[in-house]
Amino acid sequence: MDDTFLQARIDKCKELIVAIETLIETLLTADDGDQKSYTLNTGQSVLTVTKQSIPMLEDMLTKMENRCATLCARRNGATTRVTPGW
Repeated sequence: MDDTFLQARIDKCKELIVAIETLIETLLTADDGDQKSYTLNTGQSVLTVTKQSIPMLEDMLTKMENRCATLCARRNGATTRVTPGW
């Protein structure tokens, strides 16, 4: 993969990370009496969430952070060498 492609993916991951963090913060600071739902449009899908969705959003956030770290490592030339265990 070329650097331009990887950088575009990294930039998109960072945008999604910020959007998910903002959504979690919004849900956490909402009044307990509020039964509001919020929508996250990733560009590929639309996700409607409520306060009960926070664990799922935290899992999604972790996955996006890991994806971003992996893409950054690829862009920076990191390689992995695996030796068989036998």
